[in-house]
This record gives sequence, C-alpha cells and structure tokens, in this order.
Amino acid sequence: MLRKAGVRPKVIAHCKAVCACADEYAKHTDLADTTLVTIGAMLHDIGRGNTHSIGHAQRGADYLREKGFPEEVARIVECHTGAGLTADECTLLGLLPRDCIPCTIEQKIVTHCDNLIAGSTRVSIDEEIAAAVHLPRKIRKRMYRLANDVELLTQ
Repeated sequence: MLRKAGVRPKVIAHCKAVCACADEYAKHTDLADTTLVTIGAMLHDIGRGNTHSIGHAQRGADYLREKGFPEEVARIVECHTGAGLTADECTLLGLLPRDCIPCTIEQKIVTHCDNLIAGSTRVSIDEEIAAAVHLPRKIRKRMYRLANDVELLTQ
C-alpha cells in the first residue's frame, strides 16, 4: 500500500523500523491494541508519497480516510509528528486547524517510536530532542513528556 501511494523505499524502510519499535512497546502493556499499533506504525508516513512537508501527516490521514480505513488508524497517522500539534500550531504552519495531539496509547506509542527512529536507526530521545533545536522549546518539552508517558505506560 505504501508503494502504491508513492512512498519511496527509504521511507518504507523507516516505516518498518518504526513498526518494529512500536510493536516492542505495545507488547509491554495490556492497554494498547497491538494490531492498531502495527497498522498505524506501518502507515504513519503514507502521506510522504504526496509531500515531505509537515503536512504529510494530515495528507496521509485524509488519504486513509478516503480509502475507508478506520478513524483510529487515520488519527495515529494525523497525530504522529514530533509530539503532535495543536490546532493553533497547525494553523500557524498553514495546515488545517485540527487538534493533532496524540491522546490514545496507540497514538502515543507510534509517535514516540517515530521520534526514536532516525532513518532506519534507533536513537535515544535525548539525541532526537538535541537534534530538534530548530523546534520551539515547548514542542521539545512536549516530546520529552510524551517519551516519559510512553516509557511509564509500557514498563
């Protein structure tokens, strides 16, 4: 499906690495729907077949909705960037004003694992936040809090 959507092989490799990471986290908690985590993680960057901008998450979610995927999967895709975006932040970035903050455990796991995978390589959350110096401090703090939430929920 990723190939059909125009996603490049390098991005597909990233999706596979995020999926493997997310599956590991999901199996350490009884709170997560592991099937939903797997599907959401594998498809989280499907919007990159259309754009590599920050808008890839909303585009990917809309693409999945058009294809009849459950809203739970579309929301994982829509909320996976960084530590999510508020509706106001989306507006400031030229996106549709949607609340894209990960709320469910499945959304949080996929988002956190996306932060832990650079290309296809696992990195620490500290390395990822250090590399994100271009982001506002409040977003980096949100990434750190998200990481702590997921780590606590999956211990």
